[in-house]
Amino acid sequence: MGSKKSLRTRVVATAESTLAKNHYVTPIDVLLGLRWLHSTNVDRWRQGRGFSLENVIEVDRTKVAEAMDIFLNWARHEGLEPSETEYLARSRGHIVLKFTDDDDATMELLYRIHWVSPSLPESERKEAEVAAKKPADLLVISPLKEFTCEQCGGTGAFLIMEGPGPLCMDCADMSHLVFLPAGNAALTRRSKKLSHLWAVVVRYSRSRKRYERQGLLVEEAALEEAEAQCLADDEVRARRRERDAARREIEDDQLRDAIANEILLLFPGCPKDRAEAIARHTATRGSGRVGRTADARALEARPIELAVGASVRHRDTDYDTLVMSGMDRHEARAQVGSDVTHILEEWRQGPVS
Repeated sequence: MGSKKSLRTRVVATAESTLAKNHYVTPIDVLLGLRWLHSTNVDRWRQGRGFSLENVIEVDRTKVAEAMDIFLNWARHEGLEPSETEYLARSRGHIVLKFTDDDDATMELLYRIHWVSPSLPESERKEAEVAAKKPADLLVISPLKEFTCEQCGGTGAFLIMEGPGPLCMDCADMSHLVFLPAGNAALTRRSKKLSHLWAVVVRYSRSRKRYERQGLLVEEAALEEAEAQCLADDEVRARRRERDAARREIEDDQLRDAIANEILLLFPGCPKDRAEAIARHTATRGSGRVGRTADARALEARPIELAVGASVRHRDTDYDTLVMSGMDRHEARAQVGSDVTHILEEWRQGPVS
């Protein structure tokens, strides 16, 4: 009794966590969660290695039936909706995968059912159904060690699992494909779309204990056309960057002219070349200076006065020398404050007639 209760707890916990993450749950998810099934064996089965899933489940059929009975009762109690899904091998021809050795119709149907949350929006449910029924990607393996081709006895850089053993690319009629490493999403997407035959290349990671994607095998002509399209996009982007740079330069020139004019309105005694220099310095794009603030771009008086004051402090007083000698900047500001105020007042009054 205690053992059955423990099994129910484990089944329900696995099903609930999977449902929360995916909005649907399958018998395979439950078996993986119970650790009665290893993900590596599921990957090998999905590759169409020629064995049923039942062969790699690590408990007997009676135990599996008990867990599935708990799972089905839970799914119905939760109001989940059944959706039958055909499992197709990741091999050419996309053969229908077997769950049992004896083709038990009841168990085969049980494994194919995805139990879907009723809260999943209709549009997302349809997308999930389409994705589930879509044939899995054709997988090619980049082996960790040298292999022997089942057909010719040779070897190679890649293999595909079809039937009882591995096939090299020559025997699999895929030697005309070229390898495109992962990393360039646009090139990968276009190559896949243009190639009549393509396959995902995976390699087993011993540290992570899983197959990891390495890139694609695609037709050479498709790769060349995809590369040409990407280069054309690069040229378009380069021309766009040039246009944007020219536009920003015009905008910056206009902002500098506007700030210089405003400086001369606020400080008519300020030399024109000095006003232009202050505007150019404070309005430099990306500088983070006061001239790049929204208030300055709106020609508000306060940020412009601050920019002029900063220029006077640095260029017309001993402020920088005092700071370099080790004086605290606040103390240095206070020491030159009267000189800054005096110059600003003279500029406000305008040029001496």
